[in-house]
Amino acid sequence: MALSGMTGFAREDGALGPWSWTVEARSVNGRTMEARFRGPPGFDALERAAREGAQGRFQRGQINITLTAKRADAGGQLRINTTQLDEYLRLAGPYVADGRVAAPTFDGLLALRGVIEVADDTDDAEVRSQVEAAMGVSLGQVLDALKRSREDEGRALSPILNGQIDRVQALVAQAEARAGEQPDYVRDRFRKRMAELLSDGEAPEERIIQEAAVLAAKADVREELDRLATHVVAARTLLDGEAAAGRRLDFLTQEFMREANTLCSKSATTALTALGLELKAVIEQFREQVQNVE
Repeated sequence: MALSGMTGFAREDGALGPWSWTVEARSVNGRTMEARFRGPPGFDALERAAREGAQGRFQRGQINITLTAKRADAGGQLRINTTQLDEYLRLAGPYVADGRVAAPTFDGLLALRGVIEVADDTDDAEVRSQVEAAMGVSLGQVLDALKRSREDEGRALSPILNGQIDRVQALVAQAEARAGEQPDYVRDRFRKRMAELLSDGEAPEERIIQEAAVLAAKADVREELDRLATHVVAARTLLDGEAAAGRRLDFLTQEFMREANTLCSKSATTALTALGLELKAVIEQFREQVQNVE
């Protein structure tokens, strides 16, 4: 898979019979994959479909899926319950024939309970099943669209991340050039310090060389620079790879920073220290962008 981001948005509309619905999916950064679903009453099975669909497509990020639906009513359609109406007329017939009551009027009959009914708008099981299946298709479509949206972000992030790795590589190369100055600088500084401490003349050159060698070994940054160069190669491999790289890039960034910190602590020259500080700044920028990578 191409480099993918973790923020995105997608929307899909659907309709079947009297039902219409809208599905929206939003994604933001997250260390793990977490999917949340909110849907209409009566369609609880869709929550499982939404969660499984998100888990099958994404590895990191907080994903919120919302499905809103409405059913068109029966259009206010009314009907006369003729069975009930005939029963009322049958019961009233003897009273009308005896002249004890006036013949009922039509509007009076319609006002009797059970004569006027509202058309039933309840779906049968088959219709409900078809609507739920169609909504499930819309859920899949919106998650596919969200995945494309996140991939678009990944394509935008790729040149930024590669540019930062280029900068890290350049700074490591400059640090390697400056690292060769460390032994001479340490030896000269030690000789000067010994001269200040000794009141009876200069320290023996052999002693200076021995002590300076110990200090130079402690200030040797070649291992840190070698590891930084290795991390650069690893970062490029992850950025160019097909697998989701976010978690591994996050870990690799920690390793980058650890070596940069050690480089600064071992530095004996202002030039090397300045490079180490700039290296840390670039690594921090890289870390911030990696937070957006799946």
